[in-house]
Parts: sequence; C-alpha cells; structure tokens
Amino acid sequence: MTEETLTADPEELFLDFFKSDKYRERLSVMAVSGKKSFTVDFDELLAAEPALAQKLMDKPDDYLEYANRAAKAQLQIEEPEYVDEIGSITVRFQGLPEVTTLRILGSKHIGKLVMLEGIVVRASPARPMVMEAAFKCKWCGAMSYVVQSGPFLTAPPACSAPECRRKSSFDFVQEESTFIDTQDVRIQERPEDLPPGQLPRWLDIKLLERDLVDMARPGDHVVVVGVARAVAPTVPKVGRLRSFTLHLDTNFIDVESKEPEKVLITPEEEKQILELSKDPEIHKKILGSLAPSIYGNEHLKEAVMYLLFGGTPKLFPDITIRGDLNVLIVGDPGTAKSQLLQYVSKIAPRGLYTSGRGTTAAGLTAAVLRDKAGGMTLEAGALVLADKGIAAIDEMDKMRTEDRVAIHEVMEQHTVSVAKGGIVATLNARTSILAAANPSLGRYDPYRTVAENISLPVTILSRFDLIFVLRDVPEKAKDAQMTEHILNLHRTGITPIEPPIEADLFRKYVSYSKKLKPALTQEALEILKGFYLLMRSASETEGTPVAITARQLESLVRISEARARAALRNTVRAEDAERAIEIMKTSLEQVGIDISSHKFDIDIIMTGKPKSLRDKLSVILGLISSMEKETGMVDKDRLMERLQGEYDILSGEAERLISQMLKEGTLFAPRDGYLKKT
Repeated sequence: MTEETLTADPEELFLDFFKSDKYRERLSVMAVSGKKSFTVDFDELLAAEPALAQKLMDKPDDYLEYANRAAKAQLQIEEPEYVDEIGSITVRFQGLPEVTTLRILGSKHIGKLVMLEGIVVRASPARPMVMEAAFKCKWCGAMSYVVQSGPFLTAPPACSAPECRRKSSFDFVQEESTFIDTQDVRIQERPEDLPPGQLPRWLDIKLLERDLVDMARPGDHVVVVGVARAVAPTVPKVGRLRSFTLHLDTNFIDVESKEPEKVLITPEEEKQILELSKDPEIHKKILGSLAPSIYGNEHLKEAVMYLLFGGTPKLFPDITIRGDLNVLIVGDPGTAKSQLLQYVSKIAPRGLYTSGRGTTAAGLTAAVLRDKAGGMTLEAGALVLADKGIAAIDEMDKMRTEDRVAIHEVMEQHTVSVAKGGIVATLNARTSILAAANPSLGRYDPYRTVAENISLPVTILSRFDLIFVLRDVPEKAKDAQMTEHILNLHRTGITPIEPPIEADLFRKYVSYSKKLKPALTQEALEILKGFYLLMRSASETEGTPVAITARQLESLVRISEARARAALRNTVRAEDAERAIEIMKTSLEQVGIDISSHKFDIDIIMTGKPKSLRDKLSVILGLISSMEKETGMVDKDRLMERLQGEYDILSGEAERLISQMLKEGTLFAPRDGYLKKT
C-alpha cells in the first residue's frame, strides 16, 4: 500500500476495519449500554493496516477524527436511531506497541500518540468545560457560535448578522453552548521503575470525556494512551513564556490490577520458579538469599521472609481480616537495621523506604492541597502508593507523635481515611509495614519492659505481629566470625556467600507466589489451637498474667500461610504451624516476658504495663484508699513503712511506683510529704 492511497481515504480503511464481526459486535453493545465510545485493540489495527496504524501514531489529531467518523458511519448502518440521538462517537485505542517512560517524554513526542504507565498521585474534581460557546449580540440579539480552544473563553470577533457586524459586547448563553466533563489527574513514575537516587517525574493528564472521568483514584496504577501536548504558560502583563509545559490529552485510560504480579515472568523463569519450590530445603535457600551481605540475625531474616510472602486476607460481609504481616525491629545502634530495611524495599515487588524524622502524617497517608482553579485535590502519600506492597519505615521512634497516629488505621484496617478541606475519602493502603526503632536510652536495657525501652505507644506495639530485639552483646566466638565477614566484604568487594537464588529471580518468585491462597489443613489447625489454648490456660488461675490474645492467634495463622506460600503450596501443613509457633515464641521471649515474674505476659505489648506491676499499683492504691478513710491525707513515710512491712514492697520500688502514678495523675500531693487520690 502506498502513502498516496492511504492519505487519499483513511476513513474508508477504518470503515473496512470496523466491518469485522468483533467490532460490529462492540458497536452494537455500545448502543445497548448507552455509551458514546468503544475500544479498539491497537495491535489488531497494526496487523490489518500497518501503514494506517503508523499514521495514527504520527498524526493522531487527524487520524483519530477519521476513525471517529468511520465508526459513526458503521454505526449508522447498525443502529441509525442511536446515532441521531448521540451525534458523535469516540474511538479509544488500547495497547500501543511500546510504553514511553515519563522520564524520556519530551519535545519529540509533542503531537504524537503515546502510551505511558504511572501511578495516580492527585485527582481534581470533575468540571464541565465548554467546547462550542454560544454568544448573543447585545445590539441585535443574533447568535454566534465559536469553537473554543486554549484556557480562556474566546468571544466572536464581530456579530454574525450581516446587517449588524458590530464588534461590540456579547452575552454568553450557557443553555445553547456544548460542554464536556473534564478532570485533571497527575501521574508519577511508579516506585519500582524509579532509578536509585532520582526524584520521581510527574505529568498532568487531562481526561476529556464523561466515561474517562473518575476512572482512576489516587494510588491506582494506570496505563494511559493519549496525545502529548505542549502549552506555553502566560504571565500577566508580560505574555507567553518560551519554555512550554507538557501534558497529555487522554484517549484511553486503564487502571491496572493493583497486584504486584505485574512483574513479567517468562515461561523459562516460571519453570525455574516451580523447580525451586519443589526443593525440600526451599526455606533455607530463601533465607540464604535474603540480604546475604548482612551477617547473622537468622530469626529476623525468617520474619522478613514471612513478611515478603504474606498471608491471605479474609473478606467477610461485616469485617475484613488483614493478611499482611507487620514486623518491628528494636535494636542497638550498628545492628544493620537500616541496611535490612533498604534491602527489603528493593527486593519487594512494590516497596517504599522512608525514614521517621523527615516524614509527616500527610506524607505517609494523603495530603489535601489547593489546586490552581481554587478547588481542593487529594494527593496520595507513601502508604497509599505502597498498596499491596511493603513500606519500610526507619527510625519510627523519631517521628512526631501526631504523625505516628496516622499509621494506626493502616496497620489494622488497611485504609487511609481523610476528612479535610471538604474532602471526605477512604483510600486503600493494603501494606505490610517493616519498622525499625532505636531504644530510648541509646541501648536496650534488658531489665526494663519493651514499652519502657522504646518511645513508641502501646497502641502501635500491639499492632505488630512480631517484634524483635537486636542486642549488641560482646561474645567472643560470634564477634570473631562477624569481624572476618565484615573485613572480607571490604577486602574482596563481593558478597562472601553467593545467594542460592539471585535477586531478580527471587523478586519474581515472591511475585509469583502471591497468586496462591494457602488454606489451613486440619493438622495445622489442631497445632495452632493446642498452642493457643495451652497458653491461655496458663493464665486462667487468678493472679497470673495473660500470656496471649486473639491478635497473636491471627498472627500465627498469617505466619503459617506465609510459610506455605514461600514453598508455593496451597495448603498450610503441620510443619508450617510449628515453625510459626517457634518464631512467635522467640518474639514473645524477647519482648513479652514480665521481668520480675519471668512469665509470658502479653499485656506488656497490649497495655505497656506487666501484670505484676499492675498488681503492685493496685496494692498501693488500695492501701492509700483505706488510709485516706482514717486520716484524710496520707503521710508518705507512713505509707512506705506499711508497704514494706505488710506487702514486702521495698521503699525504692514504692517511690518509683508512686512517682509514676503522680506523673500519670492517679495521685496528687496536696502538700509536701502527703498524698491523696485524684
């Protein structure tokens, strides 16, 4: 086919293409559903008419118009009444041969049809925009119609009536004008496509039809096909600037599934993945491939493995139970916490890393901003962008308290709710959180509870499935091995241990595993039930601390499912349940032990106070109440004597507990040396 025959009548070529059964059916469906547009697969056009497809990409303004006219002509044959009703039809093209990255979009793409991928970070409300404006002459009342372009409303140069022709003032007639719905959406490079150390690029895209408006919300991953445009911004009293800004007039938008399975896996890689999963030592291989340059920390790496694979969420009509795990690492300085977090955010199919000090609540969840037109827009934050992925939050203890509260809802409900500036919205944030915190006194003090060691509120501590304490304790044999490991890293510049699964394949393995939804077998169920009931029964006798709660039982299920997923199994076996119990015990031993009674006490994480401490506090309060009845005010020295003599609470400990209650406001001192209950 020559260029001449093509340019002679492209409309005919489109018409022939639309005569195929598939597109005739699509046109009929469009008429039945009352739509004004239908979608064409670009690769089919490319196969049928390669020269036409090329022209469409090079001169989209003309050729999209030819396609629209041809579609209308074909519909005229199929459904003539419907055409008279709607007037015009829009043809949308999906699946261009190549994706243009936001990073390389530039001057050579102006006026061309391009396909972009990105993540929606901001969306404005829908607004009507005038396409053809009707104006009425104030002198003679004649109507003039002006097709609009550019940002401002353009009036006619002169009255259309031959006898008037005045260049006078006009009234805009809204009822006679034609409008379309528009929406501005900002897309940004996806976190996984971002080159290291680069700022993400963004682009405004304009949705110019009713069926495209409100298709995408902040946090959605989208594929957009449209015409790249450049507009020169105008400065008042100066004129237009020489540097233009790019935007995209959208022809088609598709919200990708939010699953991280979008990682492309070739059939050969799939075969490799399935072979790997059959290996009985697969869990050891995965552990060996997780951050091999970081020495030791086996328990922690195992927890990170479960975090990467995750459990399965359960959706019920009344409630939703999360499937993602949350892990907290509390550690002394120099225990490679940040390195591990950075590694996980890179290896996860969708991972984001952020540090506590430079993070605000709006940056983590969602910000409400004022746009140029004066309305309010919603911009998605880090946890919304990491939806169905992993958010690594370093130095969580350094965050401001009011910012940290924003994470509560994400950790349990997996949503971000915003009510600000007239916008009330709930966005998805189905994110696993891997957080690191430093002990409040610089080093972890084993003689204080975990809540006293970290300056994190219990409301957040109780939402972590596993909490690990990394202590830097000198130990001759271990230190010798670690020294050798670190010095070899520096000497050779390569990882001393070759990972069994290389990073790229490992990432694809994790992505592939997300398709599976492992279910508990009866044996696994019995093991988890037995462990939970055994731990609960230990707490039945009066005066013993509560060892475990339903929250930990759910965590055990999630960990077991994640272990089964790591081996690409559809069932959770007994071994998975046993291993989940082992790692839960390790975590509880590190943080859930009541220092004074040496028993498991989950209240340390749930309430911040172990049962033994609460018992002592209630003893002191009880004694103060009875002494108040006798003397009105309680003499502090007399109270100390009675506590030591009758309840065996030493004066130093009693002093500490009383000062704690004074700080909390349970007691007050009416005058020096005397106490009273509030």
